[in-house]
Amino acid sequence: MPDRHLLILRDVLVPRVLVSDPRSFGGRLDGSCLRGDLHADGARVRLHISAASDAPRLVIPALVEPHCHLDKCHSIARMVDVGGDLSQALARQRQDKLNWTEADLIARATRGLNEAAAAGCFALRTHVDWGDPAAPPLAWSVLNGLKQDSPLNVHCAALTSVEHMADPAYCDAVAGHVAQANGALGAFIHGQPDIAPAIANMFDAATRFGLPLDFHVDETLEPLSGLEAIADAAIACGFEGPVLCGHAVALINDEGDALARLLGKLRRARITVCALPTTNLYLQGRVAGTPERRGLTRLRELRAAGVPVIVGSDNVGDAFCPLGQHDPMAALSLTVLAAHLDPPFEQWLSMVTTDAAAAIGIPPPFVDQTSVENLKVSAAQTLPDLLAGRAPLSALLRPF
Repeated sequence: MPDRHLLILRDVLVPRVLVSDPRSFGGRLDGSCLRGDLHADGARVRLHISAASDAPRLVIPALVEPHCHLDKCHSIARMVDVGGDLSQALARQRQDKLNWTEADLIARATRGLNEAAAAGCFALRTHVDWGDPAAPPLAWSVLNGLKQDSPLNVHCAALTSVEHMADPAYCDAVAGHVAQANGALGAFIHGQPDIAPAIANMFDAATRFGLPLDFHVDETLEPLSGLEAIADAAIACGFEGPVLCGHAVALINDEGDALARLLGKLRRARITVCALPTTNLYLQGRVAGTPERRGLTRLRELRAAGVPVIVGSDNVGDAFCPLGQHDPMAALSLTVLAAHLDPPFEQWLSMVTTDAAAAIGIPPPFVDQTSVENLKVSAAQTLPDLLAGRAPLSALLRPF
């Protein structure tokens, strides 16, 4: 009788960069991929060399959404006068919070979670506005409740303005609530004065509570240095947990020796930078006519310097981005166009899979190390087709 626990997928292509041990994985080299019949027996996934077909399919790990805002998503329809810079978006979203009832939050966040799952995600980090009080906001309770029944591995990150973290008692209170939810400690850094003590408090609290750190930092085309302050703090205390810095748009102003020095600090601090193209292309660089400067960090320079770079969806259908979608592959596709990330495309796939997972503190889902439940298959036969979204990702869990 056939083995009921054996799953076989005939003639697949697996990007070699998404396999931790290509030599023992099996298959034969086909361009940048390993090709063969995929055999999955329990937790063990391997390729067996077989005859090629006319229509191989791509197999990759499920995606990771490292940065989104489920408390804000899909609120755009009830807003007016949207379309401006970051400060205007903050004001519009603040007004909309008057509508944030439990039922409203559940409906919008559930829609967002379902969209991320349909896009092929298995893990997601959502930021939650915390505000001034040290007590968790309603959205924090709602989202941590929703994650109990979600098929996704959902992590919530507290998001407050960094100056509040200058109060050690406040910082510890937030960190304590975050630790109970297995979340991340975060803050918004945007040119506030004297931020070093607040950042130091966050690193100290994260160390004591065993928390990852996640910052919204330098979300502007104006020169700011929040990113360097974070790197300095991480190096000074020898922080070992993951540190994720989203946006970092102001880095585009640095060049030459100054840029090289900062990139060296980021590498030493083991900081990951997350590009968020949909929101930052929409908000940054606004002028009377067509924008001349675009909201992107120095992705190519960061990667060349050995600093991990990833991509997230950020805002979806709210004051910060009226469009967008909860789909990391779509965000990567936009990043390819906006940042001129040229082929071969396998070099960028880790930005929404393995590197994105490590950045939020979960094991990288290499094809030969993750569970079969965390593998996705696409009818796309090339990586350009996959990134272009010409064939959706679907679950692997059915025999072929």
